[in-house]
Amino acid sequence: NGEDGEPRMNRFGAAVTPQGVRFAVWSGAAERIWLCLFDGERETGRLEMKPEGDGVHALFVPGLAGGTKDGFRADGEYAPERGLWFDPGKLLVDPYAVAIDRPYVCDARLAARRGEGGDTAPLVPKSVAAALPEPVAPRRPLFSPGGLIYELSVCAFTMRHPDVPAAERGTLRALAHPAIVAHLQKLGVSAVELMPVAAWIDERHLPALGLSNAWGYNPVTFMALDPRLAPGGIADLRHAVEALHAAGIGAILDVVFNHTGETDELGPTLSLRGLDARAYYRHDGAGRLVNDTGTGNTLACEHPMVREMILDSLRHFVRHAGVDGFRFDLATVLGRQHGVFTPEAALLRDMRADPLLCDRVLIAEPWDIGPGGYRLGGFPPPFLEWNDRFRDDVRRFWRGDAGTVGALATRLAGSSDIFGSGEGQKTRTVNFIAAHDGMTLADLVAYEHKHNAANGEQNRDGHDDNLSWNNGVEGGSADPEIAARRGRDLRALLATLFASRGAIMLTAGDEFGRTQGGNNNAYAQDNEITWLDWEGRDRALEDFTAALSALRRSAPVFGETDLLAGGPPEAPDVAWLTETGAPMEEAAWHDPARRRLTMLLGQGTQAGGRLAVLVNGDRRACRFSSLPERAGWRWMPAPDPAMDMSAALPGRSVTFMVEERHDEGRK
Repeated sequence: NGEDGEPRMNRFGAAVTPQGVRFAVWSGAAERIWLCLFDGERETGRLEMKPEGDGVHALFVPGLAGGTKDGFRADGEYAPERGLWFDPGKLLVDPYAVAIDRPYVCDARLAARRGEGGDTAPLVPKSVAAALPEPVAPRRPLFSPGGLIYELSVCAFTMRHPDVPAAERGTLRALAHPAIVAHLQKLGVSAVELMPVAAWIDERHLPALGLSNAWGYNPVTFMALDPRLAPGGIADLRHAVEALHAAGIGAILDVVFNHTGETDELGPTLSLRGLDARAYYRHDGAGRLVNDTGTGNTLACEHPMVREMILDSLRHFVRHAGVDGFRFDLATVLGRQHGVFTPEAALLRDMRADPLLCDRVLIAEPWDIGPGGYRLGGFPPPFLEWNDRFRDDVRRFWRGDAGTVGALATRLAGSSDIFGSGEGQKTRTVNFIAAHDGMTLADLVAYEHKHNAANGEQNRDGHDDNLSWNNGVEGGSADPEIAARRGRDLRALLATLFASRGAIMLTAGDEFGRTQGGNNNAYAQDNEITWLDWEGRDRALEDFTAALSALRRSAPVFGETDLLAGGPPEAPDVAWLTETGAPMEEAAWHDPARRRLTMLLGQGTQAGGRLAVLVNGDRRACRFSSLPERAGWRWMPAPDPAMDMSAALPGRSVTFMVEERHDEGRK
């Protein structure tokens, strides 16, 4: 920070001034670094940068203007076995680039050893020295820790929307279209979570299969938006965020600071590897790349320069696009110091202390594949955390696994077993049942096994244990009874999610029954497998989801974050009852065959009434009776567009009962 306490501007990258452009880059091991200037694809200048000490290489070029295209070349020792990859034949993209002139393209020549493969300049995007817009006026985030997050891929979400102009489909500007905003408002979305929008590269095995990366979790540089999503650069993101904010919806960016698309020792040299791989990436004692991510490399987030680069990237999106927060992919990597995760890691501490970031929404995916990498509940406040225990326990209950009613209750109440040990007794959960990674919600009830043949890996990729079920037939079925069973299961899963304490997350399209044909790893399917079918959507299911969201918003008990505590049925924070209205006793909690439960919430509505969530996980209908009565109040079924309330609660269903004041004089 500067002397006035305000976050300082980046000291690296291209700074455009009226007199020219200053370029600066960091490398602790390079012997020489050159700035290369381009006119189209023609290199018009190669200027050696001046060492300024502490690894900083800089150069001011008078007369240059915004829009200049450039890249770097670096020279030094070439010893890949020791993490040294210096090769002047490789054009390197500025790690601080805020714009690039075209997407990254996978090409085997990018991975050629020094002296082989030729000059890579024709293959590599050029950084664009862009003059940034004025900073966004500061404002508090539009998301609270108990709201509804709507996870979406910009391309998949908008590519087939009939109301979005064809030229805008698949881009960030489509998110500002009134039809898109109206859908989000109908669902009561608190904040959209945009899957990665930073420029990425395809994994090297995909081109030969005729496939491409559809998710974006393979970035090269962190500030430059992918030109396919944002042809107008940061202005496109800012436009989308402003439209969302005008509708009362926040914007959260899913960011990947755990690895880059340079991958393992066989991967391409594009930026950080060619500048100083040994500093930017983690290596073991023998000089080999550490692979805590499963993608071939791991960012050295404990290194001061990597920390600075990550913080500068986050500030860039807050300062120039006004985003409300960030979801961190494989976030355990960010908290590792000397190979061990700690919630007091310097990078996590810096985020919470930074004046521009400290009030942003911060969400951790609290795991990676490294040693001790599963850290659910281990991140410091105010980090929210993706709760895969909620996902799995809810799936097990509705699949019909024995002895799961206790776990279901714990998840509904905010997961005190995970988040109840810290101060304040508040949950930091983000509850979800399906996400981009894995089966869609509709596929969970239609496929017992993954079907990933289209990915070209002989169905070996993706999780094998999906905790899914098919209701009697694998995949599509014209049988009306199977369709009805799947419909009931889908509604039960959605209702369970919306009845849970803390933040919840819904993945785009799950509200209207999107399917990927059982593909649970559709990262490489930038096509109709992942593009949402707006015209073929299940509108009744969509209306049901919207009604659930409206009910949840009317009952603040769900969105609050204090962990629910038990109490007597007359005045509970939460009370757990059987279908007969009797308190759940120890024997009932441990009954492996128990499939029914009532969650009774005190002060569940804005008017002071209680709210009851009736869960029937059995296929058989059941009469739920004897909810505790209070003088002057009566129990009424909450509006439900999908089913009629009858004396018996249908099998495989969740129903809400709301306590309303009873006016004796009203007929």
